[in-house]
Amino acid sequence: MAKVLIVYASRTGDTEKIAQLIAEGIRISGVEASVVPVKDIKKDTDLQGYDAYVFGSPTYHGEMLDKIKTLLFMAEKAGLKGKVGGAFGAFGWSGEAPDRIYGTMKNIFGMEMVGDPLRLKNADLGGGISMAQEYGKQIAQKLG
Repeated sequence: MAKVLIVYASRTGDTEKIAQLIAEGIRISGVEASVVPVKDIKKDTDLQGYDAYVFGSPTYHGEMLDKIKTLLFMAEKAGLKGKVGGAFGAFGWSGEAPDRIYGTMKNIFGMEMVGDPLRLKNADLGGGISMAQEYGKQIAQKLG
């Protein structure tokens, strides 16, 4: 069975909730999903053994959280080229973090990205629950 690793940083819990909903969509599609807070990823070998990777961070003052930046530097050494990828995050005003994560995964790591990054104000507004679950289903579908 294919396995997906979802790693997130969250300040208020919104990005964590989105991560859990993406995982639900993946699992509904019959694919295994692990949701891990970024603080639990200590070295690049912690990223090994997965078929797809989804990274998420809220946007705070126009940026992703520093722990996700550190994760991306670590992930650059993890050999993710050709793996399926996705990016997501919660935001209050601008929402740049998921775009920057997505661009790094696609252009630097050479990953096969799903659609566009998922940006939600939070999971409970404007159909956010179904949008996050659908994003998970798209990731599972791209795995084949």
